[in-house]
Amino acid sequence: MSLIEAFIDQSETCTRMGSPLMGRILGILAQDWDVNTALGQAMAAYTGDVGPVGHSLPLRIGAGLHALVLTRACAELIAAYPPNDVDDAPLRAAIKTALRDHEPFLLEWTKSPPQTNEVRRSGALIAGAHVALSHFDKPLVISELGASGGLNLMWDQFALRIAGTVFGPANAALELTPDWDGPLPPHATAQVLSRAGVDLNPLDPTNADDLLRLTAYLWADQPHRLALTTAAAAAMTTKVKQGDAIDWLETRLENPTQGHLHLIQHTVAWQYFPAEAQARGTKLIEAAGVKATSDTPLAWLSMETDGDKTGAVGAALRLRLWPGDIDLHLGRADFHGRWVNWTHSI
Repeated sequence: MSLIEAFIDQSETCTRMGSPLMGRILGILAQDWDVNTALGQAMAAYTGDVGPVGHSLPLRIGAGLHALVLTRACAELIAAYPPNDVDDAPLRAAIKTALRDHEPFLLEWTKSPPQTNEVRRSGALIAGAHVALSHFDKPLVISELGASGGLNLMWDQFALRIAGTVFGPANAALELTPDWDGPLPPHATAQVLSRAGVDLNPLDPTNADDLLRLTAYLWADQPHRLALTTAAAAAMTTKVKQGDAIDWLETRLENPTQGHLHLIQHTVAWQYFPAEAQARGTKLIEAAGVKATSDTPLAWLSMETDGDKTGAVGAALRLRLWPGDIDLHLGRADFHGRWVNWTHSI
């Protein structure tokens, strides 16, 4: 896939996922991209897939432009971005100005791969954790793999509102309202003893530069996502560790905490682990499950693409519980957490 093809493909994806502005921006970049600039040459130097399953260069550039808006660095882009609503001509002119006048910033910005931390995925985590707690009603120890900034480690501080019913604390840091199809999850009270996460390149949402990186990858015509992310960042109480997820998990599994449910969670992360790491991680978790007791139960909650060939959309929600190796397929969820198709009944 060429960069121009990647711009077009990502433009269509963003439009389909509710961001017509990003669709327009990437469409303009596809039409006007200049390979002879320093930024153009830097992007041309990438080998392999430059699209969404590879280097994701269109999203890097789009986020860099958004960062210029969030930092109030480019007046022309600010005038063309929400809450302003302009047609393609001034938007095109603003993008060209930003690419020309802020090229050093964009060159530095695009060196790093995209990092997102979609807090709306916590809606599925809340529901899945409530199922786990309905089987093993114990205080929680949470371990998150591929946690990025760790915002979804804080799901017990968020409220999930579906069909007029609220799951979560009364004084929640934020409220999630996905389109929900299916029965309601069970009610439970989540008490978290400790939480920790790991990522190869973790971000700290309490750090201004890291929070900018997280928010810049949100799409500018979806301000509700920005509001949720900043609210979740304000609720952060832990920092994500840097390291290999499976090595870290092996250590976490060595000494189960008596009288607690250990919940391993990950959302749209496992799929990026190498096949060997996935196999080793599965073996470690299953081995720990064999050793789990009613006093040291283990739960593995995932929201991941499953390579479904039947045309099913979104990510599969799966929960495995030990002792007993109870394997529950809970339903499917939108990758951005916009909707949940819940199929599990109590």
